[in-house]
Amino acid sequence: MRTHNDTIINVDGTTFKGTLNNVRFSTLILAFGGPVFEGLDSKQDCEWQIKFRNGTVATIYNWKNGKNYNGESGLDLDDIREWNVGGSASDAVDLVKQAISDAEVLFTFIS
Repeated sequence: MRTHNDTIINVDGTTFKGTLNNVRFSTLILAFGGPVFEGLDSKQDCEWQIKFRNGTVATIYNWKNGKNYNGESGLDLDDIREWNVGGSASDAVDLVKQAISDAEVLFTFIS
């Protein structure tokens, strides 16, 4: 699988570290580029795979709230606001939140 920077990242061994609440799909795209859609199980619809400069690997994914799991009654990606964060280290959630914040500030500055 490839992430936003088109580099293969080994996400084996990452585990659930926390959630992002009230975060839009479009915000994640702004911060991390397009998600991975291939090779996912039926419990998620998309995933981002990120490796930070300090070596921490993180994944961001929806869990059992989208169409893959719930069919037509599932949420469209644009309507999902709760995302899970997996990681290789305890700082994964903080790094993801900081990257989102930085992207939002940059976008606001450029706009």
